[in-house]
Amino acid sequence: MATVELRFSALPEHVRTARLVAAAVARRAGVDEAVLDEVRLAVGEACTRAVGLHQSAGISAPVRVSLIEEEKLFSIEVGDEAPHTVPGDTSPGAHGGADGGDVETEEDEMGLAVISGLVDDVEVTAGENGGLIRMSWPTTPPATLVP
Repeated sequence: MATVELRFSALPEHVRTARLVAAAVARRAGVDEAVLDEVRLAVGEACTRAVGLHQSAGISAPVRVSLIEEEKLFSIEVGDEAPHTVPGDTSPGAHGGADGGDVETEEDEMGLAVISGLVDDVEVTAGENGGLIRMSWPTTPPATLVP
């Protein structure tokens, strides 16, 4: 299992770099060329979401991206350190609270909907110590040349 790890400051200008690196590693891992645009878009959306969460929470920690090549699967994990509310949390400052969190929640849900539309195999986990979006695509082994 080969893994490439990328960490970048939570600034929008770094999202493009993450997208380019993800597409290059996905191509090398054997992800179908027809799917590479979906990989780029999904990574861009996940990284933009993480950057937004870090900026709105005032977190200076970097956004984490892991590109994982397994035998027949290529996975990308985008992690943030922003505290996510547990369903039913109505404490002040929680998404949906009186501080304008409704807009943030709508943007967050829209981003997750876009990712779900682009990626068939996606898993989202979140807690008070941060969140993780794991996206996976099948790979095809490189063709072998027969002499």
